[in-house]
Amino acid sequence: MSEQQKKGRLGEVIRFVVTGGVCFLIEQAVLSLLKEIFGLDVNIGTPIAFLVSVVKWVFPGADGSGGKTKAGFVLTSGIGFFLNWGIMALLTALLGQDSILLTLFGIQLKVYHLNKAIATLLVMVWNYFTKRLILKQK
Repeated sequence: MSEQQKKGRLGEVIRFVVTGGVCFLIEQAVLSLLKEIFGLDVNIGTPIAFLVSVVKWVFPGADGSGGKTKAGFVLTSGIGFFLNWGIMALLTALLGQDSILLTLFGIQLKVYHLNKAIATLLVMVWNYFTKRLILKQK
């Protein structure tokens, strides 16, 4: 891999992590709002929060792509959606959702926050590699 390719890949990863981090924060905030204020179970709030947080594509190469690439993005994003939901449901069943892990400055971090962080990390890896693969094939 050339030096230029390494710099391009590093920039891609940085954009992906920053965008994913922002989406994660939005998703956590929406999930907390739905759970703590509206009393929704995390298994109901998770897909809503996920959909709210998905605001843009991470890879700029998708913008000018053809229908096949866009369809691939939609498909992998849909699978990511169901992976996120399924992982959250599994972790909620195994670890629960309401136990308090930590109270910091009056804010309670509960088990569902940890569950969401784990689910997001796993789905983020899925999203990165599948979307990268799709862009390489276009």
